[in-house]
Amino acid sequence: MKNQEETLEEWCRTLLQAFELEDTQIDIDGVLSLAGVAAHSVVRPAAPLTTFVAGLAAGLAAGSGQADQKTSMDAAMALARKLSKEYTAAEPGTAESGAVGSGTAETDAG
Repeated sequence: MKNQEETLEEWCRTLLQAFELEDTQIDIDGVLSLAGVAAHSVVRPAAPLTTFVAGLAAGLAAGSGQADQKTSMDAAMALARKLSKEYTAAEPGTAESGAVGSGTAETDAG
């Protein structure tokens, strides 16, 4: 019986082959880590949404020639991680809500 890591690696290869992206290197642990940060910092369903949007952004950047694939993926995942950590799921009307991406949010956690 395959363990989770083996299953994820096999599934990733299957997806890459289906999309004709066999030469693309995926940092599975990095993607899962980003998903975990989004799930715990925002809400659980933010995990797949965050990883999808980061992947889309990376693909568009690489496809337009802004950067190579690895650089594009690393940058997109880093930005998504940063935004996820800064996000506050505070109730509307509190001082913390709406601070995402404004550059003015202060966080206590490091």
